[in-house]
Amino acid sequence: VQLVESGGGSVQVGGSLRLSCATSGFPFSSYCMACFRETPEKGREEVAKISSDDNTLYTSTARGRFTISRDNAKNTLYLDMTDLKSEDTAMYYCAANWCTYGYWPPQNEFEYWGRGIQVTVSS
Repeated sequence: VQLVESGGGSVQVGGSLRLSCATSGFPFSSYCMACFRETPEKGREEVAKISSDDNTLYTSTARGRFTISRDNAKNTLYLDMTDLKSEDTAMYYCAANWCTYGYWPPQNEFEYWGRGIQVTVSS
């Protein structure tokens, strides 16, 4: 199983980035996918989730600015981030877990994780 994040980097406040998470080794289309981020101050926190049937769930910090999506043909997850703020600076991770209809797995139930990618937002 592999989950490989890409698209991170440095951006100015107000800018945009698209994170990609290329996966292999598991039936991507049947899995719930999620993006998390981690900082030393806050630890690891959820950003957004997407189910196998494209239902989405966002935290309050992401809602309205970030969009999570998936391309099952490419086994790839995307996180489009706009209007970035300095507080969005973090290591971003994608994660995968088997999807059960109507159930959103919490962070500690996600089975597969990427290694993470740094996003730095500066003024």
